[in-house]
Amino acid sequence: MLTLLLAVASCSNPDDNSINIFSIEDDIALGKQVSDEIASDPVNYPVLDPVLHAAAYNYVNGIRDKILTAGNVFYKDDFAWEMHIIDDDNTVNAFCTPGGYIYIYTGLLKYLESEDELAGVMGHEMAHADRRHATDQLTTSYGIDFLLSVLLSGSSYDYASIAASLVFLEFSRDNESEADEYSVLYLCPTDYNAAGSAGFFEKLIADGATGDVPVFLSTHPDPGDRVTEIKATEVEQGCTGTATYDEAYQNFLNLLP
Repeated sequence: MLTLLLAVASCSNPDDNSINIFSIEDDIALGKQVSDEIASDPVNYPVLDPVLHAAAYNYVNGIRDKILTAGNVFYKDDFAWEMHIIDDDNTVNAFCTPGGYIYIYTGLLKYLESEDELAGVMGHEMAHADRRHATDQLTTSYGIDFLLSVLLSGSSYDYASIAASLVFLEFSRDNESEADEYSVLYLCPTDYNAAGSAGFFEKLIADGATGDVPVFLSTHPDPGDRVTEIKATEVEQGCTGTATYDEAYQNFLNLLP
């Protein structure tokens, strides 16, 4: 039992007390599994072709690279950090799988108003992967019984069935708050307004769109509280960036279908 507990504890995040039964390799494999399944389902996930829409992908990849090279992403060199744009104007959403496969709907891109807002939202989603929130939640869902069954049987994880459960996974209040915080930490060393994601939530509040919406768009925690906390983190960290790149963002939107 002591050996088991040590093995479990060794999978915790680098700087917190979370316990995660999945290894970094598991996060990578799960993310690849989900990415492959999305690629095989163009009806539900009409991902824009990165060759046909190279200019649009160059733009979002540039924002991603700015975040990664700023120095605060733990698994910068371990995860894929692969960008995908889903052609669906009716869905205002984004998500990032374990292992760093980032998906952004055109509905969200067209809802945002500036590059720093997109950078803030991307930072938030990247933080979910970097802080390993999905496999933290799966650890809670599967629990020690699942771990024991895997260890005693000597079998590998059933990635297909576990990956399928990610579709219905909801992050906790603490996960969402941490992702908001790390979005600011990721952007702080850049020239961006590090509280870019706050602008997105302020727009949601102004539009009265804080009801039945998915993932980070939810009222869990309340968008008003999130704006306050995001801006407070920016001040606490001494972030000095102010760039929003409004014009560049509008030019990017013209590249989308």
